[in-house]
This record gives sequence, C-alpha cells and structure tokens, in this order.
Amino acid sequence: MFEITVANFIDSAHFLRGYKGKCSNIHGHTWRVEVTLRGEKLNEIGLLADFNDIKKIIKESTDSFDHKLINDLEPFNEINPSSENIAKYFYQMLSDKLSTMGEGVTIVKVLVSESRDTSAVYYEIH
Repeated sequence: MFEITVANFIDSAHFLRGYKGKCSNIHGHTWRVEVTLRGEKLNEIGLLADFNDIKKIIKESTDSFDHKLINDLEPFNEINPSSENIAKYFYQMLSDKLSTMGEGVTIVKVLVSESRDTSAVYYEIH
C-alpha cells in the first residue's frame, strides 16, 4: 500500500460563533490544508499519482478561501468554521475531484492546521 500527501497554504480569517473566548473575535491564520491519498498500485513510471496534478486540484479548491472571511462563505455562513468543519468540507469537496488520479487511488484524510501546533483531521471509514 502506498500513501502520498500534498499540502497547500491559504491565508484567511474566521471567528467561532458561540465560543466563549478570544476565538469568538475575527482573527486570521495561515491555514495548511494537507491531503493524503492511498493506493495499492503505481503507474507505469512508478507514481501513485502526479504531485503536480494533485497540487493543482487542491489549489483550485482552496483558492476561494484565500484572503477571505470564511464565515462569509457557504456553508460556513451557517455552520461554524472550525478546523474540524473545514477539514470535512475539503475532504468532501476533494473526494470527487481526486478520484481521477488513478485506478484504485482514494483520499484517506484531510488535515487542516491553523497554527504550528494545532490541527484537525477528517476521514471516513469505508
């Protein structure tokens, strides 16, 4: 079994509705969105999938968040833009887009970090 991971960074702000503390105020992060793919077979040149193709798809999917207030973007205008919810959002968005990476290649997880020492992971058990 092989796994590969690709990350992208975005700068954006958010605030947590209903949170009792500083995070209820608008504040910004340099977010790391990290996507891990898995598969059993490598292609004819020894790759699970092309890093550049994956980077392009992740960047296209995260660009709409860059330099924005996440609370203004759907679905986060209704649900809290916590790291956990953002990780789930990108997992679901990227699952279909990354299914074209190769036969048997699946998304394993999405990790979202809002700082050097905090992160949230979303994955589904199949």
